[in-house]
Amino acid sequence: MAVNRNLAENPYERLANAVILQAVTDYRVALKKIKTYPRNKDAMNEALSIEKFFCSGWYSTLTSVDGEYLIRRLQEEIRQSE
Repeated sequence: MAVNRNLAENPYERLANAVILQAVTDYRVALKKIKTYPRNKDAMNEALSIEKFFCSGWYSTLTSVDGEYLIRRLQEEIRQSE
């Protein structure tokens, strides 16, 4: 008897989603700091580090969402915010 499970119930998929969501949250925070303090080297380093993650093989293993697309969308989101 096969058990019908929603993919979102897969603990590995939940973990992958949590990793990506945390990276998105951290990237937004870094971009907001850069927007407010353009010379903040720590925020710039954090943003660059997260961008590398979004373009990495590990990221593409975790999700099918294009990392460069995600970067552009998040940058545009922050650009348009107050």
